[in-house]
Amino acid sequence: MENPSGVFIAADHAGVHLKEAVIEKLKTMNIAVEDLGPNSVDRVDYPDFADKVCQSICDDNHFGVLICGSGQGMAMRANKYSHIRAALCWNEESAVLARGHNNANVLCVGARMLDEKLVMNIVESFFTTPFEGGRHQGRVEKISLPASL
Repeated sequence: MENPSGVFIAADHAGVHLKEAVIEKLKTMNIAVEDLGPNSVDRVDYPDFADKVCQSICDDNHFGVLICGSGQGMAMRANKYSHIRAALCWNEESAVLARGHNNANVLCVGARMLDEKLVMNIVESFFTTPFEGGRHQGRVEKISLPASL
């Protein structure tokens, strides 16, 4: 995968420390990263920080990383945006498939669920895996369509 032009990262209070480690990992991969907060462990609402990241992603070469306690809340909020394909990843394989098959543009992880070493491996897998296109392209296009009852 070609280096993204920008990665926007945010967390809630549960993910602040892991966010710092992910930022350092991205820098070692020569990926530009913008920290959208928070910078303390004071209680915050994760949807507010998911919004900051999702609203910053404005082209196909921008990506996001969202970290909260479980990763679930961030993923749920991020996927409310039509241009976002947020994936909650729990191991390297889930990250590879999220990128390769689903063209995920936001990585979500749970700070209380995974140890730091595993998260670093997930980050590397996510940001080094290109979208395969082909048979997956039409499916990804369907993901972006509005849902109806």
